[in-house]
Amino acid sequence: MIAIIDYGMGNIHSIQKALEACGAKTAVTNNAKDIKSCRKAVLPGVGAFDDAMRELKKRSLISAINAHIRDKKPFLGICLGMQLLFEKSQEAGHSKGLGVFKGEVKRFKEKSGLKVPHMGWNQLKIDGPMVQGAGCLLLKDIPEGAYVYFCHSYYPAPREKRIIAASCDYGINFTAVVWKENVFGAQFHPEKSQAIGLKMIKNFVELC
Repeated sequence: MIAIIDYGMGNIHSIQKALEACGAKTAVTNNAKDIKSCRKAVLPGVGAFDDAMRELKKRSLISAINAHIRDKKPFLGICLGMQLLFEKSQEAGHSKGLGVFKGEVKRFKEKSGLKVPHMGWNQLKIDGPMVQGAGCLLLKDIPEGAYVYFCHSYYPAPREKRIIAASCDYGINFTAVVWKENVFGAQFHPEKSQAIGLKMIKNFVELC
């Protein structure tokens, strides 16, 4: 069973539909006990960093998320859900992030010809390709240059470069996928990224 964490700020229906299309059984929940009991968990997110952390706290979900990760269960953060895994964000006035990864979430600087937010399709640069089964399993069989769908004004800047599994160019080279042990993050929306995105979701579903 995969818990889809519902804290009022995610594209829940699309993510649930994509997971179930890949063979997963899902439970949309804002209950800490459900998150702890599920084998895997997905943290979606659309909106502001401060608001998201406030909603997670209000629902007493932070300790459940931390426990899930600490127990080495597969965990996937999507878009804002990925950003929340970091320590802080330039968007946030007061809220600290979950601190699973060291680093800060930064805002794109507007440049000639590049609008903020970054919206639409862009290509992935695979920083850690699969070699004899080793590497980021979320990206298994994903080709270099694959197109995925983005909608964001902020991007994570990890302090530990080794957790960067894929990056993308939008005026700067920014982190698009992070991975460390059982925790994965995608800055784009795999549930909106057609066949490539569904392949990533299937990879997550099939994790042991």
